[in-house]
Amino acid sequence: MELLSTPHSIEINNITCDSFRISWAMEDSDLERVTHYFIDLNKKENKNSNKFKHRDVPTKLVAKAVPLPMTVRGHWFLSPRTEYSVAVQTAVKQSDGEYLVSGWSETVEFCTGDYAKEHLAQLQEKAEQIAGRMLRFSVFYRNHHKEYFQHARTHCGNMLQPYLKDNSGSHGSPTSGMLHGVFFSCNTEFNTGQPPQDSPYGRWRFQIPAQRLFNPSTNLYFADFYCMYTAYHYAILVLAPKGSLGDRFCRDRLPLLDIACNKFLTCSVEDGELIFRHAQDLILEIIYTEPVDLSLGTLGEISGHQLMSLSTADAKKDPSCKTCNISVGR
Repeated sequence: MELLSTPHSIEINNITCDSFRISWAMEDSDLERVTHYFIDLNKKENKNSNKFKHRDVPTKLVAKAVPLPMTVRGHWFLSPRTEYSVAVQTAVKQSDGEYLVSGWSETVEFCTGDYAKEHLAQLQEKAEQIAGRMLRFSVFYRNHHKEYFQHARTHCGNMLQPYLKDNSGSHGSPTSGMLHGVFFSCNTEFNTGQPPQDSPYGRWRFQIPAQRLFNPSTNLYFADFYCMYTAYHYAILVLAPKGSLGDRFCRDRLPLLDIACNKFLTCSVEDGELIFRHAQDLILEIIYTEPVDLSLGTLGEISGHQLMSLSTADAKKDPSCKTCNISVGR
C-alpha cells in the first residue's frame, strides 16, 4: 500500500482552559484513505523547562478521522494556563487490524487559557453551598509588618498601592498575575464580632471603615474558591469602584455579584445606614483595586500570634478536594 504523507502546517486555535481546536495539512490523495488520527500531547514541566513529562496525560490519542479542524476536549484532563506540545500522525487501519502510519508532524506548542465566566460561576455555586450564615462587620483590615506601612508613608504618599496578585488559589483564575489590588480581610470572630487578634501576615494592622471601600458606588465580583489541603475554604472577592481600571478588567472576566444580596459579602441600607455582612464559614480575601489612603483608617499593633501556617501567599489549591474543584482543569 502507498505510504501516507507526513502531516504539516499544524494550526491550533479556539483554545480554552480545557479544550482546543486543531487542524493540519496533508496530501489530497490521503484524504480519502486516512481512517484515524494519532495525536501526541505532552505537558511541559514548567515555564523554565523544555523537558516534557508523560505521567500527567496519556501520550497518544487515537481518534477516528473526522473533517478538520477537530476539537479536542475531554480526552485528557487539560489544565488551565498550562503549556503543552502537540504532534500528529495519520493512519489507515488495515484489514488485519494493523495501522499503516505516516511520519510524525512537526511539534507545535500552545498554552491553555484561564477559567471563563461559566467556570467561575460553577466555583461560585460551590462556594455558596458552604458559605454559612451572614455576620455583621464594620471594618476591612490589612495585616503586615511595620516596615510595609512605614514604606507606604515615606515613599508612597501615605497610600497603600495596588500590587499584582500572586498565583495562589485556582490555577485557572483569570486574576492571578493579572489583576492589581490591595488585599484586605473582613472576617470577624464569632464570639466578639471583632477581627481576630492573630494573623499570618504580620503584627501590624490597618483598619478602615467598611463604607470607605464598599458602598453603592462599588462593584463586587466573585474571583475564586479554594482550599490548601485543609478543612476551611477561602473565597476571593474583588471590590472595584465603578468605572475604574480594575472594574473594566473584572467586567469581562468575573461574575458580578449583587452587593445587597449574595452569599459572601453584602452592603445594604437598613434604617438609613449602610450595614455590612460577611459569610461566617468562608475565609474571605478581598482585593480592592485602587490605592488606599492610610489617613482614612487607623494603624496599630495586634496582640495575637503570627500564624504563618494560615498564609495563602502563592498557596497551591488542593486538586483532590471535592468541595472546591470543578470538572474542568484545576
